[in-house]
Amino acid sequence: MQYVSTRGSAPVLGFADVVLAGLATDGGLYVPQSWPSLPENLTGTYAELAAAIFEPYLGGNISNETMLRLTREAYATFRHPDVVPIVDLEPGHKLMELFHGPTLAFKDVALQLLGRIFDHLLTERSEKVTIVGATSGDTGSAAIDGVKNCANVDIVILYPKGRVSEVQRRQMTTIDSPNVRTVAIDGTFDDCQDLVKAMFNDAPFREKHNLSAVNSINWARVMAQVVYYVEATRRLGGPIDVTVPTGNFGNVLSGWIAKQMGAPIRRLVVASNENDILTRFFESQNMNVTGVHPTLSPSMDIQVSSNFERFLFEMNGRDGGMTASQLQRFRDRGLLAVEPDQYEKWVTPTFGAGRANDHDTLATMRSVYEETGMQLDPHTAVGVKVAREHAEDGVPMLTMATAHPAKFPDAVERATGVRPELPEHLADLLSRPERTNDLPNDLAAVEAFVANR
Repeated sequence: MQYVSTRGSAPVLGFADVVLAGLATDGGLYVPQSWPSLPENLTGTYAELAAAIFEPYLGGNISNETMLRLTREAYATFRHPDVVPIVDLEPGHKLMELFHGPTLAFKDVALQLLGRIFDHLLTERSEKVTIVGATSGDTGSAAIDGVKNCANVDIVILYPKGRVSEVQRRQMTTIDSPNVRTVAIDGTFDDCQDLVKAMFNDAPFREKHNLSAVNSINWARVMAQVVYYVEATRRLGGPIDVTVPTGNFGNVLSGWIAKQMGAPIRRLVVASNENDILTRFFESQNMNVTGVHPTLSPSMDIQVSSNFERFLFEMNGRDGGMTASQLQRFRDRGLLAVEPDQYEKWVTPTFGAGRANDHDTLATMRSVYEETGMQLDPHTAVGVKVAREHAEDGVPMLTMATAHPAKFPDAVERATGVRPELPEHLADLLSRPERTNDLPNDLAAVEAFVANR
């Protein structure tokens, strides 16, 4: 298996080089040259399922035995024996709880594994990397937890100042490992993401500091998330519909890849908050940028969804030049449109979309709590609200529960009147000392900080 860039002019690489590179040198994202089929035997534990699904993507760069060891180590950190348990919400509607990892968010499913893959590859090569990443809340803490004990990795995470929850912030800023740095940027998540991409596109800087990525621009992040969609169909049968709270498009893209590999998924429903650029695209065939509005579901407060580029590349018949031109126009004009025949082929059969504003989110959290006693975090509540609107009789609906309610205690208490408690391993989080750095939305200032880490 080899990997190509979505913009068509970067070198073709193998799995190990793709993981360590993160972003392609032409600014694109790496994707496999083709989508393999699922293995015939889907038995075993979650870790064993993951290793079997990954096998064709590894291209021999990591042995099957080594990958099985890495998946077992990664998923042993989860608090639930099923890793990603499925629970009943209401008739015909279930939740898959993706938040039983160390930092209480779905990002742990990929990043507990990615940290171990990094350490394995870098040890083999006697190399070190500097990871730079942007987070809207959950990626940062999950990435830090995944690499905080890696001798071959330094990590710098940028987050939008004042636009993540206190629990999300403290999960990043209270880690005392010498290889970890966090930076509060005076701007939005999109600004943080742009700074990271600009550092990767600064070739001398990238090479001097051996930059790598843990955002979902890194192929391994997306690959790891494919597994829980397959696990869902393994447990529920199929076909099923899946609703995904969506900001950067990586999570729902993983579901689309699982479907390409043969998982019996009928529809994927994109659930947006008021920053609904993706929902507007799936409704109108046009993607146009508006301002970012702070909401109760801050991890989805995004306008430029990086992983959409991988799907656009597929819609364009894997024409990298066409994809690069469209994305440049999108940057210049804030508008991206696709042809009606592309939309009919790629979107109409598979995708649905909906939205929930803060009022809808609180109302959903309240109704679920009153009816079931279950507390939802606001991102999952956005998904549940949209899932209820798209449910069809006879087709099981599964909503991805992306974060533990205790990550957003203020919103949960506002909706239900009850403040959720942090799990035992984080019970003292709010009293731990913090360390972080404030910087302006300025590339030179951020590059100077990374260089002097």
